[in-house]
Amino acid sequence: MNFEYSEEQNLLKESIVRWAQDNYSFDQRRASMNNDDGFSRAHWATFAELGWLSVPFAEEHGGYGGSVIDIAAIMQEFGKALVVEPVFPNLVLFGGLLERSTASNKAELLGQVIDGSLMGAAAISEVQSRFDASNVAVTATVDGDNYSLSGTKSMVLGGPQAQKLIVLARTSGEQTDETGLSLFLLDADASGVKCNGYPLMDGQQAADIDFDGAPAELVSELGGGYAILQEVMGLVHIALSAEAVGIMEKLNKTTVEYTKTRKQFGVTISSFQALQHRMVDMFMAFEQSKSLLVGALCELTDDSTSEQRAAKVVTALRTLIAKNGKLIGDEAIQLHGGMGLTDELDVGHYVKRLMMINLLFGDQTSFQKKFNHAAYAA
Repeated sequence: MNFEYSEEQNLLKESIVRWAQDNYSFDQRRASMNNDDGFSRAHWATFAELGWLSVPFAEEHGGYGGSVIDIAAIMQEFGKALVVEPVFPNLVLFGGLLERSTASNKAELLGQVIDGSLMGAAAISEVQSRFDASNVAVTATVDGDNYSLSGTKSMVLGGPQAQKLIVLARTSGEQTDETGLSLFLLDADASGVKCNGYPLMDGQQAADIDFDGAPAELVSELGGGYAILQEVMGLVHIALSAEAVGIMEKLNKTTVEYTKTRKQFGVTISSFQALQHRMVDMFMAFEQSKSLLVGALCELTDDSTSEQRAAKVVTALRTLIAKNGKLIGDEAIQLHGGMGLTDELDVGHYVKRLMMINLLFGDQTSFQKKFNHAAYAA
């Protein structure tokens, strides 16, 4: 099967490549991380000007009208550049939920996300949830015309910089029921909201957020929040997988280049057959991951693909990404020797992002179990 990006998608990818070459060296990335926000607001404004922030959103909402393939294309390039700006939490996760919500001012908010003036975060996970998004203890109770939220959400990606929050909260049922979950929208600085921000190991920002009777607007059908979340999670898994594939490609290239310059016993270590075999393993793992990503994109853009088939393909993709990401990350550090562990070299930073991706919304074991369940149920 041949897969090629369209001319428009290639232009989109090339614009990110050119920008990264001119504005996002490893030292420039480090400078961005040293800002109070943990990223560069100037870069974020540039992303908006270049139209990248509009890619996931429908044309009717002022967006580019991009497909899942467009989202994968930009995330792969952002992965290669190791962009620390909150593209994923703001556009794919928060933006995906917002676009599918019933918020009264949805059009206005989406416009602000697209022009870069609004940052949001999706508060989904809780301490006890592990990788089960339906395990929700945060409650929403009727308070006049609106609702009030109580409880704590953990590791809210992009939480410290968020101006708006979309929260998955329980309106009925038991703590682990998939039914009885609804989506709510509120200001991040609303009364009863306390944000405890912290950096993650990959340089991204997250927060634990406490809600103590915080006023919020219901932005889904009552009890319909989990279904919306599951729809968005398909895009989430593709976006994270594409970013991981971009990182794998970068680590492969960097490792091969390093072994061609590092000398031992008077020759470059790239001439050692044992190391050549290990780099071949890295290359095969990358190509396998890229191929499965392409296969998933083809399945998800095929109208005849069933929901069950789509879920099976996505869980297979995340399982393989986790397995191959670990192999490539481990080998990249090993072949760089002690340098691979230093903060001054970019290799370790790419590996840390891979490790983080492989823990977001599931790990290899959890995705393998989901795939097995889907395979036997088919």
